[in-house]
Amino acid sequence: MKRALPVLVLSIAGLIPVWRYAPSHGTAASAPAPSVPSVAPSAPAAGSTVVAGTTVDTEKGPVQVEVTFRDRRITAVRLLQQPDHPQTTAAVPRLIEETLDSQSADVDTVSGATVTSDGYRESLQAAIDAQGA
Repeated sequence: MKRALPVLVLSIAGLIPVWRYAPSHGTAASAPAPSVPSVAPSAPAAGSTVVAGTTVDTEKGPVQVEVTFRDRRITAVRLLQQPDHPQTTAAVPRLIEETLDSQSADVDTVSGATVTSDGYRESLQAAIDAQGA
């Protein structure tokens, strides 16, 4: 009986953070899109084609890319929509750099931004497919 009270108190204390937890999904969609770093010039060069990928809804928020092509080469990528999340903001320049290097949607997932990386690849592939059509 002497142990029952401390066990009960500690069990309740351990459950309090679980009860208070509030998931963050759903809040990014209503917030305005943050400023997104871009490798794209302010206006596409003559002879360039700009194609927007599909909007991919992820659990962190929507992801949509815009790709600039010149002679079927990817010359610039920028995000039109992205989740408002620190890991996403840090991942975007790496994803864009890898896209420009690989000239495809075959880019590595950025650690800590897996959901955004997956949405980025899907939207990027849609833009590449649209360019080829």
